[in-house]
Amino acid sequence: MNMRPKKQQLLGLLPESLVMVRGPRAGNARYLTFDDGPEPDHTPRLLDLLAAHHVHATFFLIGEKVERHPRLVERIVDEGHRLGNHSYSHYSFRPMSLEKKLYEINHTDELLYPFDGLRHHPMRPPRGDMAPSLLWYFAMHRRLLVHWSYDSLDYQEASEEALLARLRTMPPQPGDIVLMHDDSDKAANALRIVLPEWLTAGHRFRVLPEVMP
Repeated sequence: MNMRPKKQQLLGLLPESLVMVRGPRAGNARYLTFDDGPEPDHTPRLLDLLAAHHVHATFFLIGEKVERHPRLVERIVDEGHRLGNHSYSHYSFRPMSLEKKLYEINHTDELLYPFDGLRHHPMRPPRGDMAPSLLWYFAMHRRLLVHWSYDSLDYQEASEEALLARLRTMPPQPGDIVLMHDDSDKAANALRIVLPEWLTAGHRFRVLPEVMP
């Protein structure tokens, strides 16, 4: 399975100030990111695992889940992780007008603001859909979209054993932004095994660089 599909390579040609596909490589850093939370049945276990290994990550949260689980968002911030914007409803952006997309983004930013004091957050559209109109708007307003350079494929129906095998065979490289999800236990179950191995091998994990205060 390709952990770095062609779409990521093409997005990497855009200015880094507009679309972040990779992070800084200094210090042998990689960047774990988790989409689709917060989920009370899964996110706490993942946070426990990250805390046990002193690893920080970026959580791209869905606005309507932020409304339902504010204490979990507080815990994410209190434990040193960074918040990202993953839209309000997580509906596909493809059929939406630009006006509707911007409502989804701006409303979620408003919901996240009380937790970390940031007016704007790094934005990852659902399924990574980045239409030209959205790219243009973000470019004109000097805002940042975040994609990924390493797709863990943890959302597929393949077994957890297959996921673990892929992560071991093709580990993330310095600068990689790793796409994972915290709406199931698949990522946590795989990381429970592979994260200590990666750390022993010298991999380091950081939150995404701060953008647009």
